Amino acid sequence: MMKYIIPFLLLSLSSVAQTIPANKQAVLSSVAKHEKELIRLSDSVWSYAEIAMKEHKSAKILADYAEKQGFRVTRNVAEIPTAFIAEYGSGKPIIGILGEFDALPGLSQKAQPTKAAYQEGGGGHGCGHNMFGAASLGAATAIKELIASGKLKGTVRYYGTPAEEDLAGKVYMARAGVFNDLDVCLDWHPDYENKANMQSSQAVVSYTVTFKGKSAHAAADPWNGKSALDAAELFNIGMNFLREHIRPSVRIHYVYKQAGNVPNVIPDEASVWIWIRDSKRSGVAAVEERMKEIAEGAAKMTRTQASFFMDNGLYEILVNESGAKALHKNMELVGPITYTDEEKAFADKIMKEYGAEAQGIAGGIKPLEATRPDADGGSTDVGDVSYIVPEITLNAATAPYKSPWHSWVVVACGGMSIGHKGMLFAAKSLGTTMVDLFENESLRKEIRAEFEKRKGNEVWKAMIPDGPPPVPKN
Repeated sequence: MMKYIIPFLLLSLSSVAQTIPANKQAVLSSVAKHEKELIRLSDSVWSYAEIAMKEHKSAKILADYAEKQGFRVTRNVAEIPTAFIAEYGSGKPIIGILGEFDALPGLSQKAQPTKAAYQEGGGGHGCGHNMFGAASLGAATAIKELIASGKLKGTVRYYGTPAEEDLAGKVYMARAGVFNDLDVCLDWHPDYENKANMQSSQAVVSYTVTFKGKSAHAAADPWNGKSALDAAELFNIGMNFLREHIRPSVRIHYVYKQAGNVPNVIPDEASVWIWIRDSKRSGVAAVEERMKEIAEGAAKMTRTQASFFMDNGLYEILVNESGAKALHKNMELVGPITYTDEEKAFADKIMKEYGAEAQGIAGGIKPLEATRPDADGGSTDVGDVSYIVPEITLNAATAPYKSPWHSWVVVACGGMSIGHKGMLFAAKSLGTTMVDLFENESLRKEIRAEFEKRKGNEVWKAMIPDGPPPVPKN
């Protein structure tokens, strides 16, 4: 692992102290004071690399740290053993901040620029959630210290949110009502650029479609059989023909979960796992209904029975421009990230090893973008939170420019100083923005008014099965 080199952001606190408001200066000083602890937290979660709903060590180390800092910690939130809330203060406003910590399976990688597993067959933080959880906790800790000293009034609340990569942990937490009383919520995500996010995500729904028929000998009496596999195949043919008649923003993906056991037995059961995405939840709902009609048609053609199980679904992110503008100002206050020659060489080498063009590291701060009508690919359960409370999202550079996400490249950079610098930048930018949210009631009202206008008449409903969360028994 590359030795971490201290000069971070080259932000001379003493030289700019006169131009930065006192409470924001305190946030910058707090993150600097806790810098080594935050890096230790991030690197520990990086090494655990625990996947969805199994993040026991990761959740514990973050919750224990929050408790040590004086937060009131509630564990096992929404019946999820790895979900927790850390809170400090009392009364309004209540400002929340999200922290994630789950890894992706099969992406284990050492913190080096050549491909090598850290633990054979293990998971890896190909989305940088090890840094996500730590930075958000660093920002929350800085605000907690200001509340404790009487310089801010209200409540800061950190959410330890598991299973973002799979199983939609925040949706189960949202169904339990834990976000309902927030005034504003913040989150961030590792990226290859620094920017206040102005783009949405894709809404998505995940279904298991099961067909049940009647088995028979495939050679002796196939006429007695009712092939569930035939139904599944006709279903997918129908869905593929549907692609000509859907909006360009829609994406449909599927795999067979069950398709029979041996060729000489007509399968009496087959199932397809299908995802439908679109820029808006309403668009997903329209294709969802067509999907069910096509499945029923396939069942009629084969005299089988179709059934549907919604695994989960996510809303798109509701962008909040007023919040993004406030965040952007604070990112500029913190200043761009600077990198050493050693870090630049690491970035170039790892991109070349991956087989991509080396384009350096983008440590500057991008201007605010216009929101595109249709989001790029990808979905997140942050979208559900954004339909309950105004959500402000930061992207921070933790990997080389144009890094391939969900890859070993991101895992490697998240375990060394390139990732550390992005994490600390995020903590400072989020913390200083939270100061504005606590101090400026008119800003909170402006953010809330935009939220209500963008949300319109949409009523959020959790797209998850009834019953407890899908927590593994072991």
